[in-house]
Amino acid sequence: MSGEIVLYDYWRSSAAYRVRIALNLKGLAYRSVPVDLTKGEHAAADYVALNPQGLVPALLIGGHLLTQSLAIIDYLDAAHPAPRLIPADPAGRAETLARALVIAADVHPINNLRVLTYLRREFGADDEAVNRWYHHWIAEGFNALEGGAPDHGLFGGAAPDLADICLVPQMANARRFDLPLGPWPRLVRIDAALRALPAFAAAAPDAVRPD
Repeated sequence: MSGEIVLYDYWRSSAAYRVRIALNLKGLAYRSVPVDLTKGEHAAADYVALNPQGLVPALLIGGHLLTQSLAIIDYLDAAHPAPRLIPADPAGRAETLARALVIAADVHPINNLRVLTYLRREFGADDEAVNRWYHHWIAEGFNALEGGAPDHGLFGGAAPDLADICLVPQMANARRFDLPLGPWPRLVRIDAALRALPAFAAAAPDAVRPD
């Protein structure tokens, strides 16, 4: 179908979750094509031919195949500016990107499935060791974000921004790995407010999980 937006997605992927939120906030309808990471579908020849990095998400939009969640969201913000997710002014843009990258660059890449699998396979890490690893790096990121989090409102103020979009999937991961969230009350408050918004609720893993 001409003009169709297609998201190559995995329901539990944090990065794909970010893109689902952004698409929903922009009011852009899309078709989801599941790529099951646990079954190795991301390494299949047809998917690697589409996305040589073999990761999710990938987004087919406007005749372009885009990869990397923050690059995808940056494209969406440029092509569909309302509502804006990354401020236009240089200082605000830098601040928002810095917050988002605490999660997208510093926490998530070393806690994703392929890294945890490598820890188990190459270093003999058991579940307890993997959980300690996971908790440590989330705590490092959350400590940094909590210190700069607002007392009221969202990271984006009255409306969600890119930092808010990155926060919610990472909070979901923290809960899934049973990390106590008491040390970060501001993040807990922001996350609860965001998850109550329809665009975030509709993007949640449980809302898109295949039957």
